[in-house]
Amino acid sequence: MTIAIGNDHAGTEYKFKIIKHLKEKGYTLLNFGTDTTNSMDYPDAIHPTASAVESGKAALGIILCGSGNGAQMTANKHQGVRAALCWNNELVALTRQHNNANILTIPARFVSLQQALGFIDIFLTTEFEGGRHENRVAKISCAG
Repeated sequence: MTIAIGNDHAGTEYKFKIIKHLKEKGYTLLNFGTDTTNSMDYPDAIHPTASAVESGKAALGIILCGSGNGAQMTANKHQGVRAALCWNNELVALTRQHNNANILTIPARFVSLQQALGFIDIFLTTEFEGGRHENRVAKISCAG
């Protein structure tokens, strides 16, 4: 499975460890984030990440910024993207089960690296439940 990853300067340290963690599990990564801690504008990394998920070049995405809010807002401008900002395991599981989220947003300044890695493992292994949630998810997009 191919995973797109994008980050601003606040997520660089975590990104390198996330990439290593995912490569060890056999995932292919598309890295759209900055590789430095120099200040940069998060939309410059998040739009290409969301586009990769939107187009199907990546099955899922992971995005990181300081609070996660700007990254999530940016990603959710893309049709077909359902980016979820999560800060605990239950939210990660529910956003996959109930919302069929396809991008996990991690607030790098508010969770530990171990938490972030745990979130990713849950995100990648939790399935969408469908059923009663199917109709709700279908109503999220504004596209006609």
